Amino acid sequence: MEQYFEEDPAFKWTQAPRPRLTDKSYKHNYYDEKISLEERLVRTANKDFVTTEVEPMWDAADVMRMGRDLFIQHGLTTNRAAMDWFQRYYPDLRVHAVNFPGDPYPIHIDATFVPLRPGLIINNPHRPLPAEQRAIFEANDWQIVEAAQPAHTEPPALCYSSVWLSMNCLVLDPKTVVVEASEVYQQEQMDKLGMNVIPCDLRDAYPFGGGLHCCTADVYREGGCEDYFPNRVADPTLVRPEMWD
Repeated sequence: MEQYFEEDPAFKWTQAPRPRLTDKSYKHNYYDEKISLEERLVRTANKDFVTTEVEPMWDAADVMRMGRDLFIQHGLTTNRAAMDWFQRYYPDLRVHAVNFPGDPYPIHIDATFVPLRPGLIINNPHRPLPAEQRAIFEANDWQIVEAAQPAHTEPPALCYSSVWLSMNCLVLDPKTVVVEASEVYQQEQMDKLGMNVIPCDLRDAYPFGGGLHCCTADVYREGGCEDYFPNRVADPTLVRPEMWD
């Protein structure tokens, strides 16, 4: 980071606000064991999450940037106040709030909704993006396909992530993607979708907190900032629609 800061006069080195994480930041007894899976799904559909809105709280893995648009998952680890912070901090980018009602524990987006290249996204079939939130993608000819089934029925020992880490891949460029080596079905699908697949053994690292996308972060990009969604529609996902009317 220091090297980039010294070499590039346009490089910005910043940090998000640190949340206080007091009792007011969370809903008391949200994780009561008596609450059924069905009730948790109802909560997700109603956007009723453990986090309150007293301060911006977000995880980077809930934020997916595609050119001039930020798609941010509203869930257990990111709230609406955080999205408002993003929109204020990046006024030239459009911020969209997305959610996936099929996920009873919506934490991070990179095992749910993964862009492979401009115009193509794989979506967890158990956590489909709601129809009204697909409008912006359909208006710009983006294809959303169901991700292949995981090769495993259970996560490895001591891993608290779901088997859908199979989707958690690392896209190097619009034609090249790194996929966990044992996820043969996901590799096969990527191949059929026209991607060059690089297998990488990483399953033994899953207990440490995630997959390929989780353990990487690009800090320096080449090229310009593209607008992949030039066709505007009535978009219920926009955090501040008045800015883009």
